[in-house]
Amino acid sequence: MDTQHQTEGKSLAEIISIRKEKLDKIRELGYEPYSYEFAKSHSCEQILSDYESIKEELTVHLAGRIMAIRKMGRASFCHIQDETGRLQLYLRENQIGEKSYELFKHLDIGDFLGAVGKVFKTRTGEITLFADEIHLLSKNIRPIPIVKEKDGTVFDAFSDKEQRYRQRYLDLIVNPETKNVFRMRSQILQWSRDFLNQHGFLEVETPSLQPIYGGASAKPFKTHYNALNRNYFLRIAVELYLKRLIIGGFEKVYEIGKNFRNEGIDRTHNPEFTLLEFYQAYVDYNYMMDFVEDFFHFIVKNVGREEIDYGEHKIRFDQKFQRRRMFDLLKEHTGTDLTPLSEDELKEFCLAKGIELKPGYRYGKYIELIFDQFVEPHLIQPTFVMDYPKEISPLAKPKRDGNSRIVERFELYIAGKEFANAFSELNDPFDQRSRLEEQKRLSEMGDEEAQTMDEDFVVAMEHGMPPTGGVGIGIDRLVMLFTNQQSIKDVILFPQLRT
Repeated sequence: MDTQHQTEGKSLAEIISIRKEKLDKIRELGYEPYSYEFAKSHSCEQILSDYESIKEELTVHLAGRIMAIRKMGRASFCHIQDETGRLQLYLRENQIGEKSYELFKHLDIGDFLGAVGKVFKTRTGEITLFADEIHLLSKNIRPIPIVKEKDGTVFDAFSDKEQRYRQRYLDLIVNPETKNVFRMRSQILQWSRDFLNQHGFLEVETPSLQPIYGGASAKPFKTHYNALNRNYFLRIAVELYLKRLIIGGFEKVYEIGKNFRNEGIDRTHNPEFTLLEFYQAYVDYNYMMDFVEDFFHFIVKNVGREEIDYGEHKIRFDQKFQRRRMFDLLKEHTGTDLTPLSEDELKEFCLAKGIELKPGYRYGKYIELIFDQFVEPHLIQPTFVMDYPKEISPLAKPKRDGNSRIVERFELYIAGKEFANAFSELNDPFDQRSRLEEQKRLSEMGDEEAQTMDEDFVVAMEHGMPPTGGVGIGIDRLVMLFTNQQSIKDVILFPQLRT
Protein backbone atom coordinates (compact mmCIF):
# COMPACT_ATOMS: atom_id res chain seq x y z
CA MET A 1 0.00 0.00 0.00
CA ASP A 2 1.03 3.66 -0.29
CA THR A 3 2.98 4.74 2.78
CA GLN A 4 0.89 7.89 3.05
CA HIS A 5 -1.94 5.79 4.50
CA GLN A 6 0.30 4.85 7.43
CA THR A 7 0.46 8.50 8.55
CA GLU A 8 -3.05 9.73 7.74
CA GLY A 9 -4.69 11.26 10.80
CA LYS A 10 -1.43 11.48 12.73
CA SER A 11 0.08 14.70 14.03
CA LEU A 12 3.41 16.00 12.78
CA ALA A 13 5.02 15.05 16.10
CA GLU A 14 3.70 11.47 15.76
CA ILE A 15 4.96 11.21 12.17
CA ILE A 16 8.41 12.44 13.17
CA SER A 17 8.48 9.96 16.08
CA ILE A 18 7.56 7.07 13.77
CA ARG A 19 10.26 8.02 11.29
CA LYS A 20 12.88 8.31 14.03
CA GLU A 21 11.97 4.78 15.07
CA LYS A 22 12.48 3.66 11.46
CA LEU A 23 15.83 5.45 11.49
CA ASP A 24 16.92 3.40 14.50
CA LYS A 25 15.77 0.15 12.87
CA ILE A 26 17.67 1.01 9.68
CA ARG A 27 20.84 1.45 11.72
CA GLU A 28 20.13 -1.84 13.53
CA LEU A 29 20.05 -3.50 10.11
CA GLY A 30 23.60 -2.18 9.56
CA TYR A 31 22.83 0.64 7.13
CA GLU A 32 24.03 4.24 7.38
CA PRO A 33 20.92 6.34 6.59
CA TYR A 34 22.89 9.42 5.45
CA SER A 35 25.31 8.43 2.71
CA TYR A 36 28.35 10.29 1.43
CA GLU A 37 27.92 9.72 -2.30
CA PHE A 38 26.29 7.73 -5.08
CA ALA A 39 27.61 7.55 -8.64
CA LYS A 40 24.66 8.24 -10.97
CA SER A 41 24.99 7.09 -14.55
CA HIS A 42 21.75 8.45 -15.95
CA SER A 43 18.96 10.88 -15.19
CA CYS A 44 15.27 10.01 -15.29
CA GLU A 45 14.81 12.13 -18.40
CA GLN A 46 17.68 10.38 -20.21
CA ILE A 47 16.16 6.97 -19.54
CA LEU A 48 12.69 8.04 -20.62
CA SER A 49 13.86 9.78 -23.79
CA ASP A 50 16.54 7.28 -24.86
CA TYR A 51 15.02 4.05 -23.63
CA GLU A 52 15.73 2.01 -26.75
CA SER A 53 19.50 2.37 -26.42
CA ILE A 54 19.70 2.42 -22.61
CA LYS A 55 17.70 -0.81 -22.28
CA GLU A 56 20.68 -2.64 -23.84
CA GLU A 57 22.98 -1.56 -21.02
CA LEU A 58 23.66 -4.13 -18.32
CA THR A 59 23.38 -1.73 -15.40
CA VAL A 60 21.99 1.72 -14.82
CA HIS A 61 22.69 3.78 -11.68
CA LEU A 62 19.78 6.06 -10.79
CA ALA A 63 19.13 8.25 -7.75
CA GLY A 64 16.39 10.55 -6.56
CA ARG A 65 13.72 11.29 -3.97
CA ILE A 66 10.94 8.74 -3.43
CA MET A 67 7.64 10.34 -4.43
CA ALA A 68 5.32 7.31 -4.34
CA ILE A 69 5.53 3.77 -2.88
CA ARG A 70 3.43 0.66 -3.37
CA LYS A 71 4.57 -2.14 -1.05
CA MET A 72 3.07 -5.49 -2.02
CA GLY A 73 4.47 -8.44 -0.09
CA ARG A 74 7.68 -9.68 -1.70
CA ALA A 75 7.58 -7.22 -4.61
CA SER A 76 7.06 -3.47 -4.62
CA PHE A 77 7.04 -0.41 -6.84
CA CYS A 78 8.12 3.13 -6.13
CA HIS A 79 8.68 6.30 -8.14
CA ILE A 80 11.79 8.35 -7.63
CA GLN A 81 12.25 11.93 -8.79
CA ASP A 82 15.47 13.66 -9.76
CA GLU A 83 15.99 17.12 -11.20
CA THR A 84 14.76 16.01 -14.63
CA GLY A 85 11.64 13.98 -13.87
CA ARG A 86 10.29 10.75 -12.37
CA LEU A 87 10.91 7.07 -13.06
CA GLN A 88 9.38 3.90 -11.67
CA LEU A 89 11.46 1.31 -9.80
CA TYR A 90 10.52 -2.34 -9.46
CA LEU A 91 11.92 -4.12 -6.41
CA ARG A 92 11.67 -7.87 -5.80
CA GLU A 93 12.90 -9.50 -2.61
CA ASN A 94 14.59 -12.43 -4.33
CA GLN A 95 16.40 -10.01 -6.64
CA ILE A 96 17.77 -7.42 -4.19
CA GLY A 97 18.04 -9.77 -1.23
CA GLU A 98 16.11 -10.22 2.00
CA LYS A 99 18.15 -7.66 3.96
CA SER A 100 17.81 -4.93 1.33
CA TYR A 101 14.11 -5.63 1.03
CA GLU A 102 13.78 -5.28 4.79
CA LEU A 103 15.52 -1.91 4.44
CA PHE A 104 13.00 -0.90 1.78
CA LYS A 105 10.12 -1.67 4.18
CA HIS A 106 11.39 1.13 6.41
CA LEU A 107 11.49 3.74 3.66
CA ASP A 108 9.00 6.59 3.20
CA ILE A 109 7.97 9.13 0.62
CA GLY A 110 10.63 11.84 0.76
CA ASP A 111 13.62 9.52 1.28
CA PHE A 112 16.51 9.70 -1.19
CA LEU A 113 17.23 6.34 -2.79
CA GLY A 114 19.88 5.07 -5.16
CA ALA A 115 19.17 2.03 -7.31
CA VAL A 116 21.23 -0.14 -9.65
CA GLY A 117 19.58 -2.33 -12.25
CA LYS A 118 18.35 -2.73 -15.81
CA VAL A 119 15.55 -0.84 -17.51
CA PHE A 120 12.52 -2.55 -19.06
CA LYS A 121 8.86 -1.87 -19.83
CA THR A 122 6.05 -3.23 -17.71
CA ARG A 123 3.00 -4.90 -19.18
CA THR A 124 1.28 -1.51 -19.11
CA GLY A 125 4.16 -0.02 -21.11
CA GLU A 126 5.73 2.06 -18.30
CA ILE A 127 9.50 2.41 -18.50
CA THR A 128 10.88 1.01 -15.24
CA LEU A 129 14.19 0.21 -13.56
CA PHE A 130 14.31 -3.39 -12.30
CA ALA A 131 16.53 -3.02 -9.25
CA ASP A 132 19.37 -5.42 -8.50
CA GLU A 133 20.45 -3.35 -5.49
CA ILE A 134 19.28 -0.30 -3.56
CA HIS A 135 21.11 2.26 -1.43
CA LEU A 136 19.49 4.57 1.12
CA LEU A 137 21.06 7.97 0.57
CA SER A 138 19.11 10.17 3.02
CA LYS A 139 16.25 9.39 5.41
CA ASN A 140 13.38 11.87 5.44
CA ILE A 141 12.12 12.82 8.92
CA ARG A 142 9.53 15.48 8.12
CA PRO A 143 6.78 14.58 5.62
CA ILE A 144 6.64 16.39 2.31
CA PRO A 145 3.34 17.43 0.70
CA ILE A 146 1.86 14.57 -1.29
CA VAL A 147 0.37 15.63 -4.61
CA LYS A 148 -1.95 13.03 -6.10
CA GLU A 149 -2.49 12.79 -9.84
CA LYS A 150 -4.82 10.59 -11.83
CA ASP A 151 -5.61 10.73 -15.55
CA GLY A 152 -3.90 14.12 -15.83
CA THR A 153 -5.88 15.67 -12.94
CA VAL A 154 -3.96 16.90 -9.89
CA PHE A 155 -5.45 16.49 -6.41
CA ASP A 156 -4.26 18.02 -3.11
CA ALA A 157 -1.89 20.36 -4.94
CA PHE A 158 0.68 22.23 -2.87
CA SER A 159 -0.61 25.57 -4.07
CA ASP A 160 -0.74 27.92 -1.08
CA LYS A 161 1.30 30.88 -2.35
CA GLU A 162 2.53 32.04 1.03
CA GLN A 163 3.73 28.57 2.03
CA ARG A 164 5.34 28.03 -1.37
CA TYR A 165 7.38 31.24 -0.98
CA ARG A 166 8.36 30.53 2.63
CA GLN A 167 9.29 26.90 1.95
CA ARG A 168 10.54 27.15 -1.61
CA TYR A 169 12.32 23.80 -1.27
CA LEU A 170 8.93 22.06 -0.89
CA ASP A 171 7.56 24.01 -3.84
CA LEU A 172 10.47 22.79 -5.97
CA ILE A 173 9.98 19.19 -4.82
CA VAL A 174 6.27 18.87 -5.57
CA ASN A 175 5.67 21.46 -8.31
CA PRO A 176 7.94 20.69 -11.30
CA GLU A 177 6.67 23.77 -13.16
CA THR A 178 8.39 25.95 -10.55
CA LYS A 179 11.75 24.51 -11.59
CA ASN A 180 10.94 25.42 -15.20
CA VAL A 181 10.49 29.09 -14.24
CA PHE A 182 13.93 29.23 -12.67
CA ARG A 183 15.54 27.30 -15.50
CA MET A 184 14.16 30.01 -17.81
CA ARG A 185 15.51 32.69 -15.47
CA SER A 186 18.97 31.16 -15.74
CA GLN A 187 18.64 31.03 -19.53
CA ILE A 188 17.54 34.68 -19.75
CA LEU A 189 20.55 35.74 -17.69
CA GLN A 190 22.84 33.74 -19.97
CA TRP A 191 21.22 35.09 -23.16
CA SER A 192 21.56 38.65 -21.83
CA ARG A 193 25.27 38.09 -21.29
CA ASP A 194 25.62 36.41 -24.68
CA PHE A 195 24.00 39.35 -26.47
CA LEU A 196 26.14 41.98 -24.76
CA ASN A 197 29.34 39.96 -25.03
CA GLN A 198 28.73 39.45 -28.75
CA HIS A 199 28.50 43.24 -29.10
CA GLY A 200 31.83 43.83 -27.39
CA PHE A 201 30.65 44.75 -23.89
CA LEU A 202 32.78 44.01 -20.83
CA GLU A 203 31.07 42.58 -17.75
CA VAL A 204 32.24 44.28 -14.56
CA GLU A 205 31.45 44.34 -10.84
CA THR A 206 30.92 47.46 -8.76
CA PRO A 207 30.38 47.94 -5.00
CA SER A 208 27.16 46.83 -3.33
CA LEU A 209 28.04 48.86 -0.24
CA GLN A 210 28.39 52.52 -1.20
CA PRO A 211 29.31 55.58 0.87
CA ILE A 212 26.83 57.62 -1.23
CA TYR A 213 23.88 55.99 -2.97
CA GLY A 214 22.81 57.26 -6.37
CA GLY A 215 21.84 56.52 -9.94
CA ALA A 216 18.11 56.30 -9.31
CA SER A 217 15.24 57.89 -7.42
CA ALA A 218 14.70 55.59 -4.45
CA LYS A 219 14.98 55.36 -0.69
CA PRO A 220 18.04 53.31 0.33
CA PHE A 221 18.78 50.75 3.01
CA LYS A 222 21.36 52.03 5.47
CA THR A 223 23.96 50.08 7.42
CA HIS A 224 27.07 50.83 9.50
CA TYR A 225 30.58 49.96 8.40
CA ASN A 226 32.37 49.18 11.67
CA ALA A 227 35.91 49.16 10.27
CA LEU A 228 35.45 52.67 8.88
CA ASN A 229 33.07 53.84 11.62
CA ARG A 230 30.66 55.42 9.17
CA ASN A 231 27.29 54.76 7.61
CA TYR A 232 27.07 53.09 4.21
CA PHE A 233 24.19 52.29 1.90
CA LEU A 234 23.15 49.25 -0.09
CA ARG A 235 23.21 50.34 -3.70
CA ILE A 236 20.00 51.39 -5.40
CA ALA A 237 21.67 51.30 -8.85
CA VAL A 238 25.08 50.75 -10.43
CA GLU A 239 24.85 53.68 -12.84
CA LEU A 240 27.32 56.13 -11.34
CA TYR A 241 30.07 53.54 -10.97
CA LEU A 242 29.63 52.27 -14.53
CA LYS A 243 29.83 55.85 -15.80
CA ARG A 244 33.11 56.25 -13.92
CA LEU A 245 34.39 53.34 -16.01
CA ILE A 246 33.25 55.06 -19.21
CA ILE A 247 35.15 58.14 -18.03
CA GLY A 248 38.14 55.89 -17.34
CA GLY A 249 38.29 54.69 -20.93
CA PHE A 250 36.14 51.56 -21.17
CA GLU A 251 33.71 52.15 -24.02
CA LYS A 252 31.19 49.34 -23.44
CA VAL A 253 30.48 48.00 -19.94
CA TYR A 254 27.66 46.17 -18.21
CA GLU A 255 26.75 44.68 -14.87
CA ILE A 256 24.05 42.26 -13.75
CA GLY A 257 23.65 42.63 -10.03
CA LYS A 258 21.43 42.91 -7.01
CA ASN A 259 20.05 46.31 -6.11
CA PHE A 260 18.20 47.29 -2.97
CA ARG A 261 15.45 49.87 -2.62
CA ASN A 262 13.69 50.51 0.67
CA GLU A 263 10.24 50.55 -0.84
CA GLY A 264 6.94 48.71 -0.69
CA ILE A 265 6.37 45.09 -1.67
CA ASP A 266 3.78 44.36 -4.33
CA ARG A 267 3.26 42.24 -7.45
CA THR A 268 5.98 44.03 -9.42
CA HIS A 269 8.32 45.29 -6.67
CA ASN A 270 10.67 43.49 -4.32
CA PRO A 271 13.12 45.46 -2.15
CA GLU A 272 15.96 43.24 -3.42
CA PHE A 273 15.93 42.82 -7.18
CA THR A 274 18.23 42.08 -10.11
CA LEU A 275 19.07 44.80 -12.60
CA LEU A 276 21.03 44.76 -15.84
CA GLU A 277 22.70 48.07 -16.69
CA PHE A 278 24.89 48.72 -19.72
CA TYR A 279 26.63 51.83 -21.07
CA GLN A 280 28.22 52.59 -24.41
CA ALA A 281 30.34 55.60 -25.30
CA TYR A 282 29.65 57.81 -28.34
CA VAL A 283 25.96 56.87 -28.75
CA ASP A 284 22.65 58.44 -27.66
CA TYR A 285 19.19 57.28 -26.66
CA ASN A 286 18.11 56.85 -30.28
CA TYR A 287 20.87 54.30 -30.81
CA MET A 288 19.96 52.62 -27.54
CA MET A 289 16.31 52.29 -28.56
CA ASP A 290 17.38 50.24 -31.58
CA PHE A 291 19.83 48.29 -29.42
CA VAL A 292 17.22 47.45 -26.76
CA GLU A 293 14.80 46.31 -29.45
CA ASP A 294 17.54 44.05 -30.86
CA PHE A 295 18.18 42.76 -27.33
CA PHE A 296 14.54 41.74 -26.93
CA HIS A 297 14.45 40.12 -30.35
CA PHE A 298 17.55 38.13 -29.37
CA ILE A 299 15.79 36.85 -26.24
CA VAL A 300 12.63 36.10 -28.21
CA LYS A 301 14.61 34.16 -30.82
CA ASN A 302 16.13 31.99 -28.09
CA VAL A 303 12.76 31.49 -26.41
CA GLY A 304 11.47 30.31 -29.80
CA ARG A 305 8.19 32.26 -29.98
CA GLU A 306 7.48 35.69 -31.50
CA GLU A 307 4.11 35.85 -29.79
CA ILE A 308 3.87 35.11 -26.08
CA ASP A 309 1.01 34.95 -23.62
CA TYR A 310 1.17 37.26 -20.64
CA GLY A 311 -1.94 37.10 -18.50
CA GLU A 312 -4.86 38.05 -20.70
CA HIS A 313 -2.62 39.60 -23.34
CA LYS A 314 -0.82 38.23 -26.37
CA ILE A 315 2.43 40.16 -26.75
CA ARG A 316 3.81 40.34 -30.28
CA PHE A 317 7.50 40.71 -31.05
CA ASP A 318 7.22 40.21 -34.81
CA GLN A 319 6.88 43.93 -35.50
CA LYS A 320 8.71 47.16 -34.72
CA PHE A 321 8.29 48.55 -31.23
CA GLN A 322 6.13 51.65 -31.08
CA ARG A 323 7.84 54.98 -30.28
CA ARG A 324 5.65 57.58 -28.59
CA ARG A 325 6.40 60.88 -26.87
CA MET A 326 5.31 61.06 -23.26
CA PHE A 327 3.29 64.27 -23.62
CA ASP A 328 1.50 62.97 -26.72
CA LEU A 329 0.40 59.90 -24.75
CA LEU A 330 -0.69 62.07 -21.83
CA LYS A 331 -2.88 64.18 -24.11
CA GLU A 332 -4.31 61.08 -25.75
CA HIS A 333 -5.30 59.37 -22.47
CA THR A 334 -6.27 62.37 -20.32
CA GLY A 335 -7.93 64.44 -23.01
CA THR A 336 -5.86 67.42 -21.86
CA ASP A 337 -2.71 68.95 -23.33
CA LEU A 338 -0.50 69.14 -20.24
CA THR A 339 2.41 70.81 -22.07
CA PRO A 340 1.45 74.46 -21.31
CA LEU A 341 0.32 73.85 -17.71
CA SER A 342 2.32 75.40 -14.90
CA GLU A 343 3.44 73.50 -11.83
CA ASP A 344 0.51 74.82 -9.78
CA GLU A 345 -1.95 73.89 -12.54
CA LEU A 346 -0.54 70.36 -12.70
CA LYS A 347 -0.92 70.06 -8.94
CA GLU A 348 -4.56 71.08 -9.20
CA PHE A 349 -5.05 68.59 -12.04
CA CYS A 350 -3.66 65.79 -9.84
CA LEU A 351 -5.86 66.71 -6.90
CA ALA A 352 -8.92 66.88 -9.14
CA LYS A 353 -8.16 63.35 -10.38
CA GLY A 354 -7.71 61.97 -6.86
CA ILE A 355 -3.95 61.41 -7.18
CA GLU A 356 -2.21 61.28 -3.79
CA LEU A 357 0.54 63.89 -3.39
CA LYS A 358 3.38 64.05 -0.87
CA PRO A 359 5.59 66.92 0.37
CA GLY A 360 8.42 67.82 -1.97
CA TYR A 361 6.63 66.86 -5.18
CA ARG A 362 7.25 69.22 -8.07
CA TYR A 363 6.42 69.58 -11.77
CA GLY A 364 8.16 66.40 -12.96
CA LYS A 365 6.67 64.23 -10.23
CA TYR A 366 3.16 65.47 -11.06
CA ILE A 367 3.68 64.46 -14.70
CA GLU A 368 4.98 61.05 -13.62
CA LEU A 369 1.99 60.38 -11.36
CA ILE A 370 -0.50 61.36 -14.06
CA PHE A 371 1.31 59.12 -16.55
CA ASP A 372 1.30 56.16 -14.13
CA GLN A 373 -2.45 56.41 -13.60
CA PHE A 374 -3.76 57.33 -17.04
CA VAL A 375 -1.26 55.97 -19.57
CA GLU A 376 0.82 53.09 -18.24
CA PRO A 377 -2.00 50.48 -18.01
CA HIS A 378 -2.77 50.96 -21.73
CA LEU A 379 0.76 50.27 -23.03
CA ILE A 380 0.35 46.58 -23.84
CA GLN A 381 2.42 45.98 -26.98
CA PRO A 382 6.14 46.91 -26.74
CA THR A 383 6.28 50.71 -26.66
CA PHE A 384 9.16 53.13 -26.16
CA VAL A 385 7.93 56.19 -24.26
CA MET A 386 10.24 59.11 -25.03
CA ASP A 387 11.19 62.53 -23.66
CA TYR A 388 10.60 62.97 -19.94
CA PRO A 389 10.59 65.99 -17.61
CA LYS A 390 14.08 67.03 -16.51
CA GLU A 391 13.14 67.11 -12.82
CA ILE A 392 12.61 63.34 -12.66
CA SER A 393 15.59 62.59 -14.92
CA PRO A 394 18.59 64.35 -13.34
CA LEU A 395 21.16 62.17 -15.12
CA ALA A 396 19.89 62.65 -18.70
CA LYS A 397 20.90 65.20 -21.35
CA PRO A 398 18.46 67.99 -22.30
CA LYS A 399 16.34 67.46 -25.39
CA ARG A 400 18.40 68.83 -28.28
CA ASP A 401 15.42 70.77 -29.68
CA GLY A 402 16.02 73.43 -27.05
CA ASN A 403 13.14 72.56 -24.70
CA SER A 404 14.83 73.05 -21.32
CA ARG A 405 12.14 71.16 -19.37
CA ILE A 406 12.53 67.90 -21.33
CA VAL A 407 15.40 65.37 -21.48
CA GLU A 408 16.37 62.57 -23.84
CA ARG A 409 15.08 59.60 -21.88
CA PHE A 410 12.99 56.61 -22.83
CA GLU A 411 11.30 53.80 -20.97
CA LEU A 412 10.12 50.56 -22.55
CA TYR A 413 6.63 49.43 -21.58
CA ILE A 414 5.15 45.99 -22.22
CA ALA A 415 1.87 44.64 -20.84
CA GLY A 416 1.38 47.83 -18.84
CA LYS A 417 4.71 47.52 -17.02
CA GLU A 418 8.06 49.26 -17.34
CA PHE A 419 10.90 47.01 -18.50
CA ALA A 420 13.74 49.37 -19.39
CA ASN A 421 14.91 52.89 -18.59
CA ALA A 422 17.50 54.72 -20.69
CA PHE A 423 19.11 58.10 -21.28
CA SER A 424 21.33 60.06 -23.50
CA GLU A 425 23.60 60.36 -20.49
CA LEU A 426 24.34 63.81 -19.15
CA ASN A 427 28.07 64.55 -19.63
CA ASP A 428 28.14 68.27 -18.80
CA PRO A 429 29.61 68.44 -15.26
CA PHE A 430 28.26 71.94 -14.59
CA ASP A 431 24.71 70.94 -15.49
CA GLN A 432 25.11 67.72 -13.52
CA ARG A 433 26.24 69.55 -10.38
CA SER A 434 23.32 71.96 -10.65
CA ARG A 435 20.79 69.14 -11.04
CA LEU A 436 22.12 67.09 -8.14
CA GLU A 437 22.07 70.19 -5.94
CA GLU A 438 18.41 70.64 -6.90
CA GLN A 439 17.79 66.99 -5.97
CA LYS A 440 19.37 67.69 -2.60
CA ARG A 441 16.95 70.57 -2.09
CA LEU A 442 14.01 68.31 -2.97
CA SER A 443 15.25 65.81 -0.38
CA GLU A 444 15.39 68.53 2.25
CA MET A 445 11.81 69.45 1.34
CA GLY A 446 10.65 65.94 2.15
CA ASP A 447 11.09 63.89 -1.06
CA GLU A 448 12.51 60.62 0.32
CA GLU A 449 13.30 59.33 -3.19
CA ALA A 450 15.23 62.38 -4.40
CA GLN A 451 18.77 61.65 -5.53
CA THR A 452 21.84 62.66 -3.57
CA MET A 453 24.82 64.87 -4.32
CA ASP A 454 27.80 62.70 -5.23
CA GLU A 455 30.79 65.02 -5.29
CA ASP A 456 33.23 62.32 -6.38
CA PHE A 457 31.07 61.47 -9.39
CA VAL A 458 30.90 65.11 -10.46
CA VAL A 459 34.67 65.40 -10.04
CA ALA A 460 35.04 62.34 -12.27
CA MET A 461 32.84 64.03 -14.89
CA GLU A 462 34.98 67.15 -14.71
CA HIS A 463 37.85 65.04 -16.07
CA GLY A 464 35.81 64.57 -19.23
CA MET A 465 33.03 62.10 -20.07
CA PRO A 466 32.31 61.16 -23.70
CA PRO A 467 28.77 61.19 -25.12
CA THR A 468 27.17 58.02 -23.74
CA GLY A 469 24.00 56.01 -23.97
CA GLY A 470 22.91 54.00 -20.93
CA VAL A 471 20.16 51.45 -20.25
CA GLY A 472 18.76 49.62 -17.23
CA ILE A 473 16.59 46.50 -17.65
CA GLY A 474 14.85 44.74 -14.77
CA ILE A 475 15.75 41.06 -14.97
CA ASP A 476 12.96 39.95 -12.63
CA ARG A 477 10.29 41.58 -14.80
CA LEU A 478 11.92 40.15 -17.90
CA VAL A 479 11.58 36.67 -16.42
CA MET A 480 7.98 37.42 -15.42
CA LEU A 481 7.21 38.31 -19.02
CA PHE A 482 8.72 35.22 -20.62
CA THR A 483 7.36 32.77 -18.02
CA ASN A 484 3.89 34.37 -17.81
CA GLN A 485 4.13 35.02 -14.08
CA GLN A 486 1.97 37.77 -12.60
CA SER A 487 3.92 38.27 -9.37
CA ILE A 488 7.60 39.08 -8.98
CA LYS A 489 7.67 36.64 -6.04
CA ASP A 490 7.18 33.80 -8.51
CA VAL A 491 10.47 34.55 -10.30
CA ILE A 492 12.59 35.11 -7.19
CA LEU A 493 13.60 31.93 -5.41
CA PHE A 494 13.48 33.46 -1.94
CA PRO A 495 11.38 36.66 -2.05
CA GLN A 496 11.05 39.04 0.88
CA LEU A 497 7.82 38.41 2.81
CA ARG A 498 6.00 40.15 5.58
CA THR A 499 6.27 38.38 8.92
